Amino acid sequence: MNKQEKGLTYTMSDVQSMTAQEIYGQVIVDLMKDHPEIVALTADVAKSTKIGVVADKYPERLFNVGIAEENLVGIGAGMARAGLIPFISTFSVFLSLRAAEFVHTDICYQNLNCKLIGTHAGTSFAAAGPTHHSIEDIAIMRSFPNMTVIVPADGFEAANAVKASIIINGPVYIRINRGGNPKPIYKSEDYGFEIGKAVEMNPGKDLAIIACGSTVMPAIKAAELLKKENNLTARVINMHTIKPIDREAILAAVDDTRCILTVEDHSIIGGLGSTVADVIAESGKGCIFKIVGIPDEFSIIGDTKDITEYYKMDSPGIVENARLLVGKKTKKS
Repeated sequence: MNKQEKGLTYTMSDVQSMTAQEIYGQVIVDLMKDHPEIVALTADVAKSTKIGVVADKYPERLFNVGIAEENLVGIGAGMARAGLIPFISTFSVFLSLRAAEFVHTDICYQNLNCKLIGTHAGTSFAAAGPTHHSIEDIAIMRSFPNMTVIVPADGFEAANAVKASIIINGPVYIRINRGGNPKPIYKSEDYGFEIGKAVEMNPGKDLAIIACGSTVMPAIKAAELLKKENNLTARVINMHTIKPIDREAILAAVDDTRCILTVEDHSIIGGLGSTVADVIAESGKGCIFKIVGIPDEFSIIGDTKDITEYYKMDSPGIVENARLLVGKKTKKS
């Protein structure tokens, strides 16, 4: 990544008030200056997904195909075949479900250089309800051959994911929430982001909490509470890349803690937890293990705070599950 690709036009004060969606849109605009092959596509949701910022500087490079997600993906595939790098942006639920066959066949089967930005991920669409909650997208996207899957935890990580995605010659899916975290997790973008390499946010030996996206911040806060209230040290791992997964970080956590808790705003079937479980099962190592996320049901309707509390994806819920797991580990030993 050269210096021109690394430098961003927003400031730290901007990041405090910008969502991950707003930041990723600005990064695409920044990259367009030095990459004339980059184009942006949307399905009539440019304003909602924030990719509409491209039109302010490069209106001829933003294409709105209307409310037709299948066409959105198909047109993007055609552009990639012509040598362009399309950033395809729409709500993650429609990108992963309505356009799934087109992502599978038009993009992944041909291993085309398309970058898919799925916004309003997980339950972040809140009161829009199960029809707009995207709780299956990680499972779907990671099952497609050739697809890289990234779930940024804040705006800085979203920026890094977008920049890193253009280095990969192939399809990339970047999952972004509707509103993002109230404040950045990182102090800047320079923390060593690398696709396929997790980031340890907090050291610990009693258990490991592996999180992604919007659950990383609650996991960090939960670790602080566990230390303060129970004198338990929780290793917090930001598993920003689901595919390829960081096997070394997972197995090191198993060896050091023998107690793994995964947390995700996604179905417990096929997402982060399932991916981590696959790695552990294949290794033959033993540990106490639990997945926190949406159970095998359609998610409830409500505001984001109520939903995360209901499914114990908030800090108190993570603390509760962590204590139970450590208790099981103690009894077993």
